[in-house]
Amino acid sequence: MSETTENQTDRLKKVESILITLDNPGDSSLTYNDLTEKYNMKVDFRNFIDVNKIDHREFRKQKIDILEHTAIIFTSRHAVDHFFKICEELRIEIPIDMKYFCVTEQTANYLQKYITIRKRKIFSGIKKAADLEPYFLKNKNEKYLFPCSNIRNNSVPNIMEKHKLKYTEAVIYETVPADLSDLTEVFYDIICFFSPSGVHSLLHNFPEWKQNNTRLAAFGSTTAKAIRDLGLTLDIEAPLPNAPSMAGALELYVKKANNL
Repeated sequence: MSETTENQTDRLKKVESILITLDNPGDSSLTYNDLTEKYNMKVDFRNFIDVNKIDHREFRKQKIDILEHTAIIFTSRHAVDHFFKICEELRIEIPIDMKYFCVTEQTANYLQKYITIRKRKIFSGIKKAADLEPYFLKNKNEKYLFPCSNIRNNSVPNIMEKHKLKYTEAVIYETVPADLSDLTEVFYDIICFFSPSGVHSLLHNFPEWKQNNTRLAAFGSTTAKAIRDLGLTLDIEAPLPNAPSMAGALELYVKKANNL
């Protein structure tokens, strides 16, 4: 047995409590509720990051003319919210012929909060920026605007630069560590992370934090890398071929750890 396998076996201890580092998604948290009901464990939600809108005066300093663009790329509902709030503050009315490229269908549907969807040209992927690549190539002559956070991955810029497409990156909101002081005396068997920002927020709030027997779970390769880069042990990595969701990966681990 290798040293890595031995360490994993040593850390495979009973799970009674899990912290999901996101806001409680309400009805869509039913998959996590299954863990509570089926395995009699505590599952809490606590977002580790705050998202703050950039003030329109700060946005002006980027010297970006929104109306010079013919298409907008949205990677999240945060981007949608903060983009239209900026437009409202600047009294900008988005033309009806603007095209929208959304990473997921959920983000595309969220646009109806601000625009009449049936009158607009909207393209959506399944779950990642690469899904939009064929649509970008069919719309090579557009001038794209990419509203994003001060912390973002390179997926969209890499595609745009690869095909030499015209695009402007516009920082419209900031991702910052949340105040987690209320968790000072709280312990969980597993903490689940969904972004590198969430991982860094843990150590920003608790610089002396020791992992010990706390198992860490990561969704996505960049989140997994952030955990390992900090010298922490990653115990659960999702998605898996037989568990495409975090809830599924957790259930597989709990069954093994709790001898179920």
